[in-house]
Amino acid sequence: MKYIFSLTMVFITTSLLAQNVLTPENLWQLGRVSPLGISKDKKQIIYKVATPSVENNDFSNLYFSIPISGGNATKLGEYKIHLNDKNSSPDGKYLLYHEAVKIEKVLGKDYYPEMEKSDVFIYDELDYRHWDTYNEGTFNHLFFKENKEGAVGVDIMEGESYHTPQKPFGGDEDYIWSPDSKKILYVSKKKKGTAYANSTNTDIYEYDVAAKTTKNLTEGNFGYDTQPIFSPNGDLTWLQMKRDGYEADKNDIIVRHKNTNINLTGNWDESVRSFQWHPDGKKIYFTAATNGTIQLFEVNFPGLTKIAVTINQVTRGDFDVTGIVGFSEDKIILTRTDFNHAAEIFSFDLKKKEWQQITNVNTSFYESIALSTFERKFVKTTDNKEMLVWVIYPPNFDASKKYPTLLYLQGGPQGALTQFYSFRWNFQVMASQGYIVVAPNRRGMPGHGIAWNEQISKDWGGQAMEDYLSAIDAMCKEPYVDTARVGAVGASFGGYSAYYLAGIHNNRFKTFISHAGIFNLQSMYGTTEELFFVNWDIGGPYWEEINTAAQKSYANFNPITNVSKWNTPMLIIQGGKDYRVPIGQSQEAFQALQQRGIKSRFLLFPENNHWILNPQNGMIWQREFFRWLKETL
Repeated sequence: MKYIFSLTMVFITTSLLAQNVLTPENLWQLGRVSPLGISKDKKQIIYKVATPSVENNDFSNLYFSIPISGGNATKLGEYKIHLNDKNSSPDGKYLLYHEAVKIEKVLGKDYYPEMEKSDVFIYDELDYRHWDTYNEGTFNHLFFKENKEGAVGVDIMEGESYHTPQKPFGGDEDYIWSPDSKKILYVSKKKKGTAYANSTNTDIYEYDVAAKTTKNLTEGNFGYDTQPIFSPNGDLTWLQMKRDGYEADKNDIIVRHKNTNINLTGNWDESVRSFQWHPDGKKIYFTAATNGTIQLFEVNFPGLTKIAVTINQVTRGDFDVTGIVGFSEDKIILTRTDFNHAAEIFSFDLKKKEWQQITNVNTSFYESIALSTFERKFVKTTDNKEMLVWVIYPPNFDASKKYPTLLYLQGGPQGALTQFYSFRWNFQVMASQGYIVVAPNRRGMPGHGIAWNEQISKDWGGQAMEDYLSAIDAMCKEPYVDTARVGAVGASFGGYSAYYLAGIHNNRFKTFISHAGIFNLQSMYGTTEELFFVNWDIGGPYWEEINTAAQKSYANFNPITNVSKWNTPMLIIQGGKDYRVPIGQSQEAFQALQQRGIKSRFLLFPENNHWILNPQNGMIWQREFFRWLKETL
């Protein structure tokens, strides 16, 4: 049963509407919109709204449809019946699915069945843990079965110690049917153990349903091959990075047309995030970071003709296009955010170049509060480049007053700093508590050309740190910045940046916050799980004395070398199940701070990973973040 549902901030209690600025409490009651697709009849958008409950420490999910032209949302019970199932073969005979399969002996009881109460792991090679889980000898395998009751699935990867979907974040976007229903294509990194931990070489494989044979379609490429889809004309299309071990390499759109691979974006000086074919088969629309935002672009498909490939930016503005949902006549359906607004679904008229907001899950709430303002500033760097710096001001900003100021340190290190909306690192919440936020697009960020993006690799403590200091020094010349109350905050590489700046800042900062930061490059190399990352970005192992790039990193860019110069209070935040930046990094830093007698606090979330996602922990994260700033800034 379905019924008409006016979905305009029913998720925010009326008591919150009296609030005049965004707070951590009402941030954690906003509805989170996720589009699921366009309906079979092409008239409706199907989407999910997840709403957190701090009280219950969970999320409730509701499903809706809304006309593509806009209007009232309809609450759905069973939403899947309204969508085409990509995992059903085009001829309707088969279904694709994946599940974990036990392949290898790892547990103590695998070797010694009589010791069934043991909790031992036995490993002979690396890849023994990934992101937030230990390898128990199971692997994601891809199955297909006849589309009828009681059908038995066929494991097309039987006996293989490889994953599809990819760990840790892959889903059913990692596999598709061929248009003729005779082939299954899937993404896998067919390496295991230590080789797996050192490589980014995923490939696209093709399984022949009748012949029961598999072949590698991208064998000649040694970096990531991901996101396979077919064009309306049946051409295999995917995203490709060229270099093995470089997770932030340039991402290009490849089309296999008449047995020829055509790189549509190879000569373009940016990197693709996601893409979809237009239904006419003549062009592809894709998203990419540019100039501190994420925008929509289009590229024509000339095939093997002599027509030139042209790339055009379709959307412009201070917002992020965060996803492509699909097409309806002359409109493309997208999701969009900015610093002041969580994701909503929009349509964009490709001919008229006009936006229409379709969902309004949080609109009335935002209308009830004073929003922060933001602007672009451009700062001259120490190597004479122009650097974009986002500056976010408190609601009702008064330039005649002085404000405490936070330098935001972005993670990645190749993470784009755009108009994102985070439910943790939320600029509007920070500004609404009375802080100016300074967010530099330092070296290493996409959207400013490939050279700018790549310059940070093997130079972590070099130009990127100079960029940070250039940004905050420029802002401290403004009369409304209270130069006696300046802090620096960040996570992951941003956490590393806090540790590194703590040793070189020359008393610019009064406080630091480091979440999941890298403190000791040697122990990071010895405990992180995706070794390809530290091999590429740091330069390699610490024991390779002839490796000049690595030795420069360990000697010059390691925060531990400047701990004797630390003199500033620091809050350290860590997830206990973070195996990307393991807990020892935070423990070492906290121990150093405590031994040196520097005011410090250790906020540990034992059951969380690199991210803090569940509502109660997320709320405590916010409260401790601002409690620390109140105490030290």
